[in-house]
Amino acid sequence: MSVVVSTDPGRLGFDPARLARIDEHFARYVDDGRLAGWQIVVTRRGEIAHSATYGQRDREAGTPVESDTLWRIYSMTKPITSVAAMMLWEEGRFELNDPVSRWLPEFADVRVYDRGSVLKPYTVPATEPIRIWHLLTHTAGLTYGFAQVSVVDGLYRAAGFDLGVPPGTDLAAASAGLARLPLLFQPGTSWNYGVSTDVLGRLVEVISGQSLAAFFTERILRPLGMTDTRWWAEPADAKRLAALYAPHPATGQAVRADRIGQAALAEPSWHSGGGGLVSTAADYHRFTQFLLRGGELDGVRLLGPRTLRFMTRNHLPGGRDLASFSPEGFSETVLDGIGFGLGFAVVLDPVPSRVPSSVGEFYWGGMASTAFWVDPVEEITALLFTQLMPSSTYPLRSQLRQLVYSALVD
Repeated sequence: MSVVVSTDPGRLGFDPARLARIDEHFARYVDDGRLAGWQIVVTRRGEIAHSATYGQRDREAGTPVESDTLWRIYSMTKPITSVAAMMLWEEGRFELNDPVSRWLPEFADVRVYDRGSVLKPYTVPATEPIRIWHLLTHTAGLTYGFAQVSVVDGLYRAAGFDLGVPPGTDLAAASAGLARLPLLFQPGTSWNYGVSTDVLGRLVEVISGQSLAAFFTERILRPLGMTDTRWWAEPADAKRLAALYAPHPATGQAVRADRIGQAALAEPSWHSGGGGLVSTAADYHRFTQFLLRGGELDGVRLLGPRTLRFMTRNHLPGGRDLASFSPEGFSETVLDGIGFGLGFAVVLDPVPSRVPSSVGEFYWGGMASTAFWVDPVEEITALLFTQLMPSSTYPLRSQLRQLVYSALVD
């Protein structure tokens, strides 16, 4: 499968000369060494208006980015896990207000960080159970060890939950281990990005009776024709996998980050619903078209359209945005004017962020600077793939929006 321009962009309301600015702009990142390579796909009304690759998937090997390049999508796994959970919700298997402990008893008596240090933390009982909607909206009080912002982050790292899990840990054991760590805040009282979607993946396993990998393959990936999305790149496909890079602290040049990047070449001990997948532009394009079409693609329906509209509304209490409901900033998205739904960031008002978009647009990205968005108003989807971590290094996502929307002239 590949992603090629399927029609005259002008017929879709785009100015081709303005679309060409996308490639000219992002080529500069490669030409001056800040990125190794990239792939970008823009569609409207289900047709591909712009598709381009530039640079190298592995700069040291001299291999170019190609249409079938495999990319670590990291947190772009989360929307797929959220879809999996809501498929079970549509079957009546749970309600969003249900306590997570109904299926994962390890979360029955969670405690919340109150004060103190990593060496001597003080905790208090949770006054509210973690509910399933808390996991979907990142309001459960769970965090990431690699965030390195709070004392609770430090407790995660001390327990072996940094960029991954303790060696040999599967998803069930990871869920149990995370439940023993204190929450950052009382459930439902704030927003914090963390391992909520990994716990949600474990919930999918328990409720469905299948491993998360099996559920993904049988219920989502195969039906949607996402045949190149997997948990690791096997030896036969290893050369298609883009190398992972990080900026040199002094020069800003992209340098290889093999210590982290090599993990995608071996079968993982756990299936991270929050960040475990490797995919291609063609595959994730199909996923975004499924979202744009309200839960259906090529005659295969996984979700009802009203469910998808419900998922992409702002579910933060009081209708607040992330700027007013999050204790810390976060690199995957701007916070002003942005809400959060059931698995996606949602644009409430594009003006406060100073980034063009439509009210109701939903999106997310990954740690290695990948990103996607779906704009139901303009019927646009956009995909950005590269492999530079962290995603906060350069404003690639906002710049892509700027260039795409300025090319729309109808």
